Amino acid sequence: MKLTSKKALQMLEDTRKDFENQGWIDHSICVGNSAGKITRALNEKGMNLDVDKAITLGYIHDIGKKVGDSHGHVMNGYNYLKELGYDDEYCNICLTHSYLNNDVMCTAGGIPNDIPFRTEFIKIHEYTIYEKIINLCDLMCTTKVFTIDKRLIDLMMRRGAYSNTQYHIKETYKLKEYFDSLLGYNLYDLFPEIKNNL
Repeated sequence: MKLTSKKALQMLEDTRKDFENQGWIDHSICVGNSAGKITRALNEKGMNLDVDKAITLGYIHDIGKKVGDSHGHVMNGYNYLKELGYDDEYCNICLTHSYLNNDVMCTAGGIPNDIPFRTEFIKIHEYTIYEKIINLCDLMCTTKVFTIDKRLIDLMMRRGAYSNTQYHIKETYKLKEYFDSLLGYNLYDLFPEIKNNL
């Protein structure tokens, strides 16, 4: 079953009444909207991407926080969307958004718990361009868009620094450089509001 950005946004808005702290909802909206901007810009460079799909995936990447503990939101979101009958591409974003470089160790916030299904999925899954866009936007957005420098510092301030932190930071910079090369310019140029968020 397909999911649209309109439906995904409604899922988030319907959830607001259940959460006193709605930061993750506003973060998800920021990620989706930012993904839409990057996707439109890539299309202007000759790519043929589905902008609504990119926005949708951004909106739902953290949907697992709707149905369970924040620390388990990756698997919770995947299972939740599976149970609702959505296509794999929507379920998969819940798994892939936190991990770069096909490696569950390449994540912010420390060494992940061992979940064999997740570890193997991330290892063998071929990331789509949409999943890479969401990876990057997740690492640029709180409820506002920041440079990845500021966002990574934000993550370390809240979650700490761990043995895998340097690895994750290096891969985050590589991911941004990948999109800069596709665009032919610094993707921060798409987000003039960044200078107000420094």
